[in-house]
Amino acid sequence: MTVGALPTRDQALALLHEWIQNPNLRKHCYAVEAAMRAYARHYGEDEERWGLTGLIHDFDWERHPDAERHPMRGVDHLRSLGWPEDICRAVLGHATYTGVPRDTRMARALFACDELCGFLVACALVTPGRSLDEVEVASVKKKMKRADFARNVNRDDILNGTAELGVDLDAHIAFTLEAMRGIRGDLGL
Repeated sequence: MTVGALPTRDQALALLHEWIQNPNLRKHCYAVEAAMRAYARHYGEDEERWGLTGLIHDFDWERHPDAERHPMRGVDHLRSLGWPEDICRAVLGHATYTGVPRDTRMARALFACDELCGFLVACALVTPGRSLDEVEVASVKKKMKRADFARNVNRDDILNGTAELGVDLDAHIAFTLEAMRGIRGDLGL
């Protein structure tokens, strides 16, 4: 790949599948990709670039599952492969502890979608049909207030990401949910 050239989705998927074996983590990356593609369309941005950013953002988590290494080591690898710097910076910025500012709309969208996608999956899994179609914005907001529900999802990141993106929380939840419904088969929901 030429340095700075946009990889193909097939190249990104191959890397993701090489580094991630857990099917649920793969599905999380697919969900974030779908949300990012939808936001790119909404904002008139490069859908492929935004989608690849969402797809690859957690590719190194299984190899580097801690704040000392994720996503920095993964981004080092992306850079060695010639991935575009704006994607690398967005991936770094999705982890608040890296100190990399989210200074592009793409980086802000990634941060806004990441934790929310995980939370929406958790919400779908507790519906009777284990389906995204049964998830409603009001129930998502109620569950966000419950500390005992989806404990690993950082609610502050959801709220801060929504604010950074400059969108209303209800609208962001509905928009992301609709994007994820578009790939419900891939997510098994």
